[in-house]
Amino acid sequence: MPGAENPEAARRREMVETQIEARGIDDPRVLKAMRSVPRHLFVPPNLRDEAHQDGPLPIGHRQTISQPYIVALMTDLIRPRESMRVLEVGTGSGYQAAVLAECVGEVYTIEIVPELGRQAAELLGRLGYENVHTRIGDGFDGWPEEAPFDAILVTAAPAEVPPPLKDQLAVGGRLVIPVGRGSQDLIVLTRTDQGFERSRVTGVRFVPMTGKADR
Repeated sequence: MPGAENPEAARRREMVETQIEARGIDDPRVLKAMRSVPRHLFVPPNLRDEAHQDGPLPIGHRQTISQPYIVALMTDLIRPRESMRVLEVGTGSGYQAAVLAECVGEVYTIEIVPELGRQAAELLGRLGYENVHTRIGDGFDGWPEEAPFDAILVTAAPAEVPPPLKDQLAVGGRLVIPVGRGSQDLIVLTRTDQGFERSRVTGVRFVPMTGKADR
């Protein structure tokens, strides 16, 4: 049928309307990114029918792809602009990095699990995200040679905010991170000339940050 909507695009549109806009997110840049990024390609093939459901999904190696709303919320919380350089800690499937790449200028993303990091880098490259820079390593240390960043987004939960990430945040920048073991809070740290302002957004449930964060 000429002009018919692609089935996956229709699922994304419904996902945005019912899960994201319905919960109050209205930044046009974020909504457009969530409608555009092919989420089904970032989940294992056997779970593609569930790609747009209102919840996280396993991607192997004890990691998950976050619930669509949480991806949109965390992206919205950095107040994305085209000129921004953003660090993501925890590439996972690469989906959050792709959403960020639709909203900001440059994305630097770090994954501690080598297999996931390689898969995500290959998929992001295949989809044409030339503004996403990937690295395999421990995100606790950030990416100091590319700092400072206008925003930092963390997709795994440490017990406390890693000091190197705070150091690598530009003045005026926002660090969005789940914090806690067991019970977790999604928090925003905003760097000011005087230090950091901290605010709690909501309760969340992320996989724990591993590596140095465990020690």
